[in-house]
Parts: sequence; C-alpha cells; structure tokens
Amino acid sequence: MSTGPTLRAPVQQADRGPDVAVRLDSVSKVFRRGGEVRALDGVSLSVPRGAFLAVMGRSGSGKSTLLHVAAGLDVPSSGSVWIGGTEVSRLRETPRTRFRRDRVGFVFQAYNLVPSLTIEENITLPLRLAGANLDRAWVGTLVERTGLVDLLRRLPGELSGGQQQRVAIARALAPRPAVVFADEPTGALDLATGQGVLGLLREMVSDYGQTVVMVTHDPVAAASAHDTVVMADGRIREVLRAPDVEVLADQRRPPEPHTVGAHR
Repeated sequence: MSTGPTLRAPVQQADRGPDVAVRLDSVSKVFRRGGEVRALDGVSLSVPRGAFLAVMGRSGSGKSTLLHVAAGLDVPSSGSVWIGGTEVSRLRETPRTRFRRDRVGFVFQAYNLVPSLTIEENITLPLRLAGANLDRAWVGTLVERTGLVDLLRRLPGELSGGQQQRVAIARALAPRPAVVFADEPTGALDLATGQGVLGLLREMVSDYGQTVVMVTHDPVAAASAHDTVVMADGRIREVLRAPDVEVLADQRRPPEPHTVGAHR
C-alpha cells in the first residue's frame, strides 16, 4: 500500500504502463552510521513520461536520497525502483552502472565537466564511453538549442557558470536518455542565469518529450516544473500541481496529500 501521494499519468495502468518513466514502490532507505537513519520511509511515486517534476524539502528531508535511489546511483533498503520497464533496484552494480550510462542523464550543481576536454568532447563523452553511434543531427540540435555553437572548441574553464551548465545539459541529453535527473542545477548560478537554465530544461520537456526530475531547495526553481513533490522526514508530505513561488516558499501549511495527473 502506498504511504504517500502518487504522481500519475491519466491511464489505468500508470503504475506499470508505457506512460511511466520512473516508479518507486514502497521504497525505504536506511543508513547505519553510528545509529539508524531512515532517509526514505515507504515512498511510492510514479512519474509520467514527458513530465518535469521538482522535488523540494529542507535539509535532511530525504530529497537527495530520493534522487540517488530513483536514478540508480544507490539501491533501496526495501521496495523497488523502475525506470521504464527495468527494475533498476534489482540490478547488480555492473549492469546498473551500464544501465545508468545508457538510459539515464545527470545534471549536477557543480557541472562535473572534464576540464581537459573541449566542449564538444564533453558533450559527446557519454556516447564515446558507451561505444554508441554518434547521432550528429541530434547533437547538432542540442548544441544549437543550448547556444553553444561558437564554443565547441573551448575548454570548460573558459566558459561562464551558466554556459558550463548548458554543456552539462547537452551532455546529459546526447544519449537520448529515458530520464534526466538534475541535482540543484541552478544552485551555483545567479538568478537570471538560473532562470535561463530552467527555461532550457522546460523546453526540452515541452519540445522533445524529455522526462526531468529535479531536486532543489529553491522555490523559484521548483515553480518552473509542472509538479512539485515536497519531502519531509523521508516521506512525501504532499504533491503540488503547478504551484507558484509563494506556495512553495510556505512550508508552514498543514500537509494536504492528494493525487495529481500528468501535465497537460
């Protein structure tokens, strides 16, 4: 039985059907470091394909653990995690690593670019590591949409923070992943630059049907998403449908768990 609200596509088979990009079933994560810490406590959540979902919560709420478990970076202590039709939580480390490389994109606050590689080489790195064919038309589209056409021969250190984050987004999208997970992607950027990065992520969702799950502590960033999951004490406190900044900034409201549909 679900212990939290569920983000569902408007189909009966949302839990297991083709319209679901990410699904967590009764997921718990317990860390034992000088005592037991339950970072996730029976979380159930389904994210429809083509959704832009934000995950918010105060420090220690479980939002980062949720991202790590959902993306296959870590395994749950109990429960199951699915990306598309693959139960990622049952994969051993090597096949799970291979699955992440082939089917999952990542965007981090610190960009995580390789400083010795050119911008073009950074963007195509996941494809080269996977031994995959380079879809030059798709990479060209990404380069154009991210505004990097004139920067491909430069090194990351020659770019601004906003430009580096755009490189990270293009790199994450180059393999055409099932899901892109973004961990505080605007945390190191000023407001205007951050808004540009968020606008780019939303364009990728609306124009190309990409699924994005973004962890953030920033109500302004979360307001760019279609829906927002609010975490507290390792549980989903509520799911908010297209909330504005004021609602997201107000953490004192009593919880109102409910089911929401996919974006329209």
